Amino acid sequence: MIRVLVADDQHVVRAGIAAILDAEPDLTVVGQAADGSEALALIAATAPDVAVLDIRMPRVDGLAAAAEIGARHPGTRVVVLTTFGLDEYVFAALRAGAAGFLLKDAEPERVVDAVRVVAAGEALLDPGVTGRLIQHFAAGPGPGAAQRLERLTPRETQVLTRLARGRSNAEIAADLGISPATVKDHVAVVLGKLGVRDRVQATIAAYETGLVRPGVV
Repeated sequence: MIRVLVADDQHVVRAGIAAILDAEPDLTVVGQAADGSEALALIAATAPDVAVLDIRMPRVDGLAAAAEIGARHPGTRVVVLTTFGLDEYVFAALRAGAAGFLLKDAEPERVVDAVRVVAAGEALLDPGVTGRLIQHFAAGPGPGAAQRLERLTPRETQVLTRLARGRSNAEIAADLGISPATVKDHVAVVLGKLGVRDRVQATIAAYETGLVRPGVV
């Protein structure tokens, strides 16, 4: 079972999302919160696999909660669900550690799918924001972005490049002529040097630094 927590300051919305998720045979809602502070307390108590967070909530908002979850509860993955598709929310949510971003007008099946995908360690973005995200990265790296890559060895840079293009560890190993276990070790080192939590944030870093560009294979 995938254990899920739902946080939204609107009771009807929160209850509706929880009902949709709880109706699935492989999902169970272990808690509901009205704000980020309550969500953090419940996560500490219930250790859900996935937290579905609204962005705009009182006391502690979804972005601050996502960052805190990443720092204190790395076993809990975050899906941000909001009515606001503005770019700054998307980028802030991803940088805060969210692995999924959906608008509230998404179909219920999409929300269910997002929870499953994120629980499996992957990432999912609403189609409505993916295009703008790509355009943002296509504009090129900002000043000083390349400095983030200076600590990586040539081999680690090769691994990061392939990781950011969606390659699995086995595929990276085949590309580079090394073992999957060695790739796994390299990935762990890359995450540490970049100061990121997981492969999702490493991919974002690869695009933000210009190491990988949209549309280039």
